[in-house]
Amino acid sequence: MKRKIVLTATLFGMLAIVLGAFGAHALKKVLTLEQLNTFETGVKYQIYHALFLLYVGMSSQVSELAKKRIYYTVVTGILFFSGSIYLLATNDLTSFNFKVIGFITPIGGLLLIVGWLCLFIDFYKKKA
Repeated sequence: MKRKIVLTATLFGMLAIVLGAFGAHALKKVLTLEQLNTFETGVKYQIYHALFLLYVGMSSQVSELAKKRIYYTVVTGILFFSGSIYLLATNDLTSFNFKVIGFITPIGGLLLIVGWLCLFIDFYKKKA
């Protein structure tokens, strides 16, 4: 599980850097300031949670069960939250109306919170 989590974390981290640069340079010419800020929010949350996954994957203090739970909730949360934000921010650039998938953004946010809650519970259960 450690290898899978670390590989996923590094992939999400790398993609966040690529998307951040893409937003700052290429999208700057075609999106409004509000759309760019929205896109940047997706990038920020993706990088924060890539680092979170990296910590979880590398930590010997987190139980294997918690690692699995955190991995699946956070990966799905990033895809739903940041992924939908990227699509919604760039909605005007496509012929498809991504606003129909806007309902998954808060679901993704909730999954990210659940990932953190899993870590909290795992540490809370450990003896001091």
